[in-house]
Amino acid sequence: MDLIELIDYWTSRVTAIAWALFLLTWSIGWAIKGSPIPSSKVKKIGTSMVEDAVWAAFWLALGSTVFKAIVMFVNIVTSAVFGG
Repeated sequence: MDLIELIDYWTSRVTAIAWALFLLTWSIGWAIKGSPIPSSKVKKIGTSMVEDAVWAAFWLALGSTVFKAIVMFVNIVTSAVFGG
């Protein structure tokens, strides 16, 4: 396995995990937001923590997707230039 294949492999894995984490935290956030917790203070803290996790997962997913696109572009260019 050469370096480009290794980077492509790990980028694919990180991208898939990041999007799965984003979708999981997003669904948990909606579940907490709609849950019948009697204490509004606990609900606000839980909602705030989940919203932060959703933003972190979203930016991780978006960043890894952009990185994956760059790796694919470089792979196409190197194949065209060097005849891969």
